[in-house]
Amino acid sequence: MFYKLLLILSLSFFAQAAERPRGVSSAKASFYQPGKDFKCLTSGETVPWEFVNDDYCDCKDGTDEPGTSACANGFFFCENRGHRGSYIISSRVNDGICDCCDGSDEFDEKIKCGNTCDEIGRKEREEREAFRQLQEQGYKIKQEYMQQGKRAKDEKRARLSELEKQMAELTAARDEIQTRKDEVEAPETEAKERHQKAWEELKAARQAEKDRVKAAHAFAELDANRDNVVDYPEMQKHLEFDIDSDGTVSVEEAREYLDDSDGVDLAKFQDKIWTNIKDIYKPPAEAQETKEALPDEDVATGSQDGTPTPKPVIPPPRQPDGSDFDEDDEEDEEDDRDYYEAEEDEEDRGEDSAKPKEAGEEEEKMPPYDEETQKLIEAADVVRKEYDEAADKVKDAENEVNGLKKYLEVDYGPDEEFSALRDQCFELTDREYTYKLCAFDKSSQRPKAGGIETSLGKWGHWYGPEEDKYDAMKYENGQSCWNGPSRSTHVNLHCGVENKLTGASEPSRCEYQFEFTTPARCKQPEPVTGQHQHTEL
Repeated sequence: MFYKLLLILSLSFFAQAAERPRGVSSAKASFYQPGKDFKCLTSGETVPWEFVNDDYCDCKDGTDEPGTSACANGFFFCENRGHRGSYIISSRVNDGICDCCDGSDEFDEKIKCGNTCDEIGRKEREEREAFRQLQEQGYKIKQEYMQQGKRAKDEKRARLSELEKQMAELTAARDEIQTRKDEVEAPETEAKERHQKAWEELKAARQAEKDRVKAAHAFAELDANRDNVVDYPEMQKHLEFDIDSDGTVSVEEAREYLDDSDGVDLAKFQDKIWTNIKDIYKPPAEAQETKEALPDEDVATGSQDGTPTPKPVIPPPRQPDGSDFDEDDEEDEEDDRDYYEAEEDEEDRGEDSAKPKEAGEEEEKMPPYDEETQKLIEAADVVRKEYDEAADKVKDAENEVNGLKKYLEVDYGPDEEFSALRDQCFELTDREYTYKLCAFDKSSQRPKAGGIETSLGKWGHWYGPEEDKYDAMKYENGQSCWNGPSRSTHVNLHCGVENKLTGASEPSRCEYQFEFTTPARCKQPEPVTGQHQHTEL
């Protein structure tokens, strides 16, 4: 019974095919009834049946000439048995070129066309089957991606919820330690500041004493006549006090440095004068060098007969009340003289030689804290360590929360299948460059021979068409081109059994295009239902 039915259907099909005009598909055969007037399919005119395929165009839509080239807007249907039916424009009918794989478009036999439909159909079926198998293999991997992605998303959501609860506890613990830290640091800071203040005062007193000693030496050097008074004539002998640089020190200039007085004693010199001249004053050795550097006629000889003035012997300075120092101070005076002579030796070495610091100056370090202050510091250190540990826990939790939120904000596909690509980078090297794609992060290129990596964009968004936005990715705001826009990358995604960057190009300036295969793009293939069925378009 089955074979009889099959035979009837086959005979019916071939009978129908025999009745159809040339160039008409079986789907449209019902519109072409032999012996009946033909109604143009879209333009609506009606013409006698004899006008169909008479090589003259009667219908505006060209549907009366499906098997000839008479109508410029007509179409010819190729049966293409063994492959699949297809339409060609009517102008290609009998044009001497085989367009249909079954050769039916060249029926006037100007050219002999072989039937290649079986071979073409076989190759297409093989390609279709290979792609189906690729889809099948890729989809299996995609299903694993989907499971992993959903599980990862659920885990991260749970972890985020847990962390947000912990954050309140961690922050409260840190704040409690902060309060204790403030409490123990207050007395510590007060004690340390007290110690620092005492040390600064001691250093200031030492420095003041050093300045007074220096001032006493300078006073003795300036007091040429040993009358325990430095007067303006004695100041005039030192060219460093020449304010207007005219080669001489005038009375007015000398008196200006003496606080507008004719002379000062040691006490006033130490208290007022020395502060103003200590950066200008030159000891005898330096002053002599300055004189030797000047022309002979510009140098004051110090005596009318031209003989050099002998180096004055430095007398012991007087007390502020005008009395001489006691003999008990001779040892101190000797030490001061030794100090001065050592300083003078250093000056004799020349201006390019750096002057040494005063004895003991480099060793002036703040003394250790007293026992009570040290205990306060140690107690504060313990709490500070606790606080640092608590603050680190809060910071670590905040960083993890931000990372989780950043992950959860990204669209990894309708079933989280693209999450498998995150945190992975893929490279492709051509003749000039190595291209890199880091999924959901960035794209870049670097010269194959080595060099700096150039940003081609940062992850932007999905870039496919509205009906399938996961077909492509967009990476944007890369490094700017010279006098051009910022670089960007369009990534086309294809089904494949592995994640692989397969192509890279620059179709237009500063706009790059990558080709990338991934199982995440594979779709579930249609099940195999039997042998290939003949179809028409």
